[in-house]
Amino acid sequence: MRIGLLGTGNVARALAHGWSAAGHDVLLGSRRPEERTDVGLPVAGLSETAAHAEALVNATPGTISVELLHSIGAQALAGTLLIDVGVGLSDDFTELSHPNSSLGEQIQEAFPLTRVVKTLCTMDSTVMTAPDDLDGPSTVFLSGDDADAKRITGRLLTDLGWRPSSQLDMGGITTARGQEHFALLFMGIAGGLGAHTFNIKVVTRPSAG
Repeated sequence: MRIGLLGTGNVARALAHGWSAAGHDVLLGSRRPEERTDVGLPVAGLSETAAHAEALVNATPGTISVELLHSIGAQALAGTLLIDVGVGLSDDFTELSHPNSSLGEQIQEAFPLTRVVKTLCTMDSTVMTAPDDLDGPSTVFLSGDDADAKRITGRLLTDLGWRPSSQLDMGGITTARGQEHFALLFMGIAGGLGAHTFNIKVVTRPSAG
């Protein structure tokens, strides 16, 4: 697929390299592409990246994501699969910018014709593209109102190493709140471990019989 990634930070770069290695055509989007010559992958402006993409990934800071998407325009994003991996956190990582909602919901509300899927926001960028490097399988979550968009996103997750058995569809976009609000627990766990390279696994009772 043609995948456009909005952002050039650690998350965008990790995902771009992961999908590129899987054979996808990736393009990173920046407000100042001429200054991003150290990425090792193609970089273009935001609108050009959105126009290129069959799947567009929001990997920008959650506090500015909606504003940035508005600069591209609702018409340009209509019908697009938008995979949102952003979380809005304060500079000291202690407060959420969407405490009673989620960035995923805010994007879907602002762009009703865009097919928004929330995923990959409960882990560090190193885990996003190398889940098998952890000491056992873990869980990646999906939230969104469009079933087909979630199926496509699931296939792209598989290309990053996430087996279908590790993917949990939680339902509509309102369930993105749970994914994003985990960020506060993530920071606590990271502080306790002294490391950010970990993930969680949903464990259930054994099936009867």
